[in-house]
Amino acid sequence: GIAGCCAKTTVAPLDRVKVLLQAHNHHYKHLGVFSALRAVPQKEGYLGLYKGNGAMMIRIFPYGAIQFMAFEHYKMLITTKLGVSGHVHRLMAGSMAGMTAVICTYPLDMVRVRLAFQVKGEHTYTGIIHAFKTIYAKEGGFLGFYRGLMPTILGMAPYAGVSFFTFGTLKSVGLSYAPTLLGRPSSDNPNVLVLKTHVNLLCGGVAGAIAQTISYPFDVTRRRMQLGTVLPEFEKCLTMWETMKYVYGHHGIRRGLYRGLSLNYIRCIPSQAVAFTTYELLKQFFHLN
Repeated sequence: GIAGCCAKTTVAPLDRVKVLLQAHNHHYKHLGVFSALRAVPQKEGYLGLYKGNGAMMIRIFPYGAIQFMAFEHYKMLITTKLGVSGHVHRLMAGSMAGMTAVICTYPLDMVRVRLAFQVKGEHTYTGIIHAFKTIYAKEGGFLGFYRGLMPTILGMAPYAGVSFFTFGTLKSVGLSYAPTLLGRPSSDNPNVLVLKTHVNLLCGGVAGAIAQTISYPFDVTRRRMQLGTVLPEFEKCLTMWETMKYVYGHHGIRRGLYRGLSLNYIRCIPSQAVAFTTYELLKQFFHLN
């Protein structure tokens, strides 16, 4: 949970701008990544960069906790019950952990995106609780909170799977072939080798970059579906395929399905680096090795 919160707070301004660009907010749609990062504080003050971050923290603590915990459990289950080991069990366990965490915390993600998309002076929702009440009342009750779940799961399986797989593989290969250069004894258990902090950050960043590239079009689709009635083209984007077709037809691949990807590298690499590194350090702090 702490690993997730540290990671997301580090990149919260980039997350806000990503939502604004992905869904072509009319105030910022003509801007690029860096011009949007400058424009948001000018229009909404510096706290505007952190809009929706309260809802993000409420979501990311259980999300991070469930994902990391589920990964360790699934990894053990897959090895003992299915007899699958090597690098494949990391890929399977990572995908399953990502999907578990997403399903458990999805309504909070929906609310966070709605709050992040609002621009000062045009507020539909006054806060987290008001957003929950409004979506529940106007968008079909409880099911209204799960709009866009399908592209999320389809995107999360490769994202989380590849992320954990890449990090775990880089870690094990690094410690096998260059233990003295890349590793050091764990502070809580000298018999266990762990990666040095800067190597940990690098491996986490590489894992995040590869995973993002694979799953990004699903991320764009999910954001548009989550925004739902907030967007004028809502009626044309009711299902995952309709949304993908609409984005591709109107904006193409680079400016549509991959819009904001450069920003995603900028936010995702430090985010994953901080998440994995904090997690590894806290494992030592709580004597979990």
